[in-house]
Amino acid sequence: MDTFADYILEEKDLASKMEILYYLAKKNKIFFDKSVVFKTEITRMFLKYSKIDVDENLVLTATLLCNVKKIDNAQDIEKIHTYAKKGAEYLSTIGFNKRFCKICEEVNRYSNSNPRERESDILELVDQFGGMLLDRPERIGFKPDEALVLLEHRNLKDKYNRYMETFMDFVNFMEQINVSEVVNMTALNRLIKIYNETDEIISFIKEVVYNYEPKIDKLIDKQKEKISKEMFSKVKDPNRPLFSEETAKKIMNHLGEDIGEKIEE
Repeated sequence: MDTFADYILEEKDLASKMEILYYLAKKNKIFFDKSVVFKTEITRMFLKYSKIDVDENLVLTATLLCNVKKIDNAQDIEKIHTYAKKGAEYLSTIGFNKRFCKICEEVNRYSNSNPRERESDILELVDQFGGMLLDRPERIGFKPDEALVLLEHRNLKDKYNRYMETFMDFVNFMEQINVSEVVNMTALNRLIKIYNETDEIISFIKEVVYNYEPKIDKLIDKQKEKISKEMFSKVKDPNRPLFSEETAKKIMNHLGEDIGEKIEE
């Protein structure tokens, strides 16, 4: 007999997957709000940009479910430290296998689960970065560049995440994409604006999946093509030095060590 896990993993349409979880949350009192949809869209864009060799359907499903036991009360430290582990335990009761539950448990590091699954590193980056972009009662949301600095130098300082550099490249790439011809608004800021202006979760899902996604996917492809053309044109330019002057000096100085020569500065 199929379990809920089989049902949700077999559903490949992201909007339908979200709608299923919306009704599951209402019935079973699990955590599922706009922030979950918001972070899942960031995950989707990151996977599209990076082409990381993971099961996209599995990662998106885990992003939707890793916070099922999260609480709104940020003052309850004990529950903050245990919600991911309790969420993983809950997911096992509705049919998810041990590895999927482990991926979700490792959305943060409070359970000290080790070694970490590679999919968990994606969840961790998106969960922390996405959370910083959104307003909270105690603070306003950070700008994407500010959130990226905090992610690297505060939240994950002295912690190894195998996709950190790739994620930083992704955010910087998205910040180059202008989604409006009228005002200068980057892709991530547009997603934040939709989040702030849409109250009801189903309306937010529809706005993201049916309006935002098609447009942003085209812009991502267009930006990638633009960057590729710029790189190719630089390679083809016969007048462009192969190395910068500084790099050329370093190479020549290194080669010159064997024959006692140094390039003059």
